[in-house]
Amino acid sequence: MKNIKKWIFTIIAAGGLLLLAGYSIILASNTKFENEYQLLFIETDTSEEEFMTQITPFLKSSKTFRWVANRKKYLQNIKPGRFVLYKGMNNNELIRVLRSENKPIDLVIAPFERMEEVAGYVSRIIEADSAEIMEAFYDPDFLFQTKLRPENVLSLILPNTYEVYWNTSAIQYRNRMLKEYRDYWNENRLAQANNIKLSPSEVYTLASIVSKESVKVDERPRVAGVYLNRLKKNMKLQADPTVVYSIKHTTGNFDTIIRRVLYRDLRLNSPYNTYKRNGLPIGPITMPEMSAIEAVLNAEKHSYLYFVADVERPGYHNFSKTLSEHNKKRKAYTQWLNDRNIRR
Repeated sequence: MKNIKKWIFTIIAAGGLLLLAGYSIILASNTKFENEYQLLFIETDTSEEEFMTQITPFLKSSKTFRWVANRKKYLQNIKPGRFVLYKGMNNNELIRVLRSENKPIDLVIAPFERMEEVAGYVSRIIEADSAEIMEAFYDPDFLFQTKLRPENVLSLILPNTYEVYWNTSAIQYRNRMLKEYRDYWNENRLAQANNIKLSPSEVYTLASIVSKESVKVDERPRVAGVYLNRLKKNMKLQADPTVVYSIKHTTGNFDTIIRRVLYRDLRLNSPYNTYKRNGLPIGPITMPEMSAIEAVLNAEKHSYLYFVADVERPGYHNFSKTLSEHNKKRKAYTQWLNDRNIRR
């Protein structure tokens, strides 16, 4: 009888030890970082050893983590993405998070002047690098399908905040922008563009000029109306921002700050220079703000053909219907620039 009791006690003790070991392996805290949480970025096609090398610095015991991960078959199907590991997590919780809680990121697309800038910025937010993003947008088959050109493919990207996953590929990002573009250009907006005899990409290009011309949202529909009036009359747009962009495009220096357009600049031979080229430039000179796109689609109807900066109201402009009236106002603005020694 004593032997039986001894065996029962031994079995119970052994079971207790097993339970304790199981608790230690599965349910005990296994994180090793001081902050409340730790971000972990896992690349696509990461191998088991690469993953373990990456996560080990954040673990008290990589051995117990690997044991549980193998039992749960996680290491045979490692998920890429951006994950948040919280202080005090056990192995079971860590694997649950790594398997199913890829955290999205808010991708804030603010106006950039060129596709290269967009690609560089986005590549710092998602897994795809800038070269892959450029290649995806400039792919000949993609351009053919969307009826776009390298010069105006930027018109696919609307400045906004998008929720994306870190492990988004270049193709996935491009296709997301195409979807957002098509959602924006609904039946109503396509009808508005058709009414002013412009395609969506042409609306975008004109909006890029409007966006640069006026920082005042309430004035943009009037500025857009001027350019639409000039297009109807087959007049050159003569938009100073296109000259500024032409200088940057020609020199390749997009960090140049130009505060004043000079007469010699107007003669610059560039497909973006609307003092030399009839109609719209070959593509946008920046990503327009959404208010500028809406300003073109809802342009103010008037008879103005000219405008110049209003020195009495910073940010606003004086509008004119005739060249003689415009020249008087332009002379006052030129004098204002000279008085402040603004030469370039």
